[in-house]
Amino acid sequence: MDLIQNNNRKLFLIRLAHTLIWAFFVCVIGYILCAGIFDELAVWVWIAIGLVVLEGVVLMFNHGSCPLTPIAAKYTHNRDANFDIFLPNWVAKNNKIIFSSIWLLGVAIVVYRVLT
Repeated sequence: MDLIQNNNRKLFLIRLAHTLIWAFFVCVIGYILCAGIFDELAVWVWIAIGLVVLEGVVLMFNHGSCPLTPIAAKYTHNRDANFDIFLPNWVAKNNKIIFSSIWLLGVAIVVYRVLT
């Protein structure tokens, strides 16, 4: 029983870390969109865009998944889309499509603001 509790605790901590990282990037993506909409194009917008690009590179080198996912997989047999993060299953499943679309919209608005 102690091993099960230990694994559950490790999985909880991984899911918590993954969720906090996810929330950070959601805020960054939201910031990019808002900065574009309100024409607030400070250096932070470019840093935010770069952070999301860097996140994309990390995901690319990990076959499209977070580096925490295979670590979480060691502590559970569950393979639902949200087994490694505290999100509703449908959000975890569609996460990349939803937030990549918002990010692209934000970047498009920022680029439009810069060019006009």
